[in-house]
Amino acid sequence: MTDPYENLVNTIVLQTVKDYRNALKRLKKKPSNQAALSDAMECERFFRSSWYAALTNVDGEYLIYKLREEAKSL
Repeated sequence: MTDPYENLVNTIVLQTVKDYRNALKRLKKKPSNQAALSDAMECERFFRSSWYAALTNVDGEYLIYKLREEAKSL
């Protein structure tokens, strides 16, 4: 049986990954999209936050790097 806390943490992190991917996709289509830029920056702040570090052992900078690389190849 999975720990409810672990489920919540996974949901929070995965939703932020989805939001970041979406923002990067929108920025690739239209680099001047201020809403997409704001969304991407908000996700990056989360990935660099002490709260994120408390939730998971996944390095936030590495995650940002990998998601940016993924977005370039789309």
